Amino acid sequence: MLAYRRQLIGRGPRVSGAAFTVVEMMISAAILGLVSAGIVYGYAQANRSAEWSSMSQAAQSYALQGLEQVRGAKWDLSSIPVWDDIPAPANYIQTDIMDIPVSGAPYYVTNFISLRQVSTSPQLREVKSQCVWTFPRTGQKFTNTVITYRAPDHQ
Repeated sequence: MLAYRRQLIGRGPRVSGAAFTVVEMMISAAILGLVSAGIVYGYAQANRSAEWSSMSQAAQSYALQGLEQVRGAKWDLSSIPVWDDIPAPANYIQTDIMDIPVSGAPYYVTNFISLRQVSTSPQLREVKSQCVWTFPRTGQKFTNTVITYRAPDHQ
């Protein structure tokens, strides 16, 4: 036993290079926390961007729908009497539920459709459809606008 004890004492103080110090562990934990926070923040921003994009596309579709309703109305100058389903100038307001998958309360959009006489010879009208919607995360209002010109069905 005494020989074993001399052997241990003879080795001198233990020096180990295989372990981490407390400072190194704290720095690595801080770096891991920053990287994790960046990943979570990036995911949240991607989710927010995808939600905004889907709502904007739904609003654009709704603005186009209002425009097509006006363009599809009959406007025939060759008939007697002249047939005009939507005389210009005219303004219409439509409110509807936004067509996106959502749980909870629905999101509403308001579509402002206006017709303006551009010229009388040849007959030409401007059709403007503006869809106003609110992004629920920020409460900010956005407007999607579509403008086109329309001529009568027959001249």
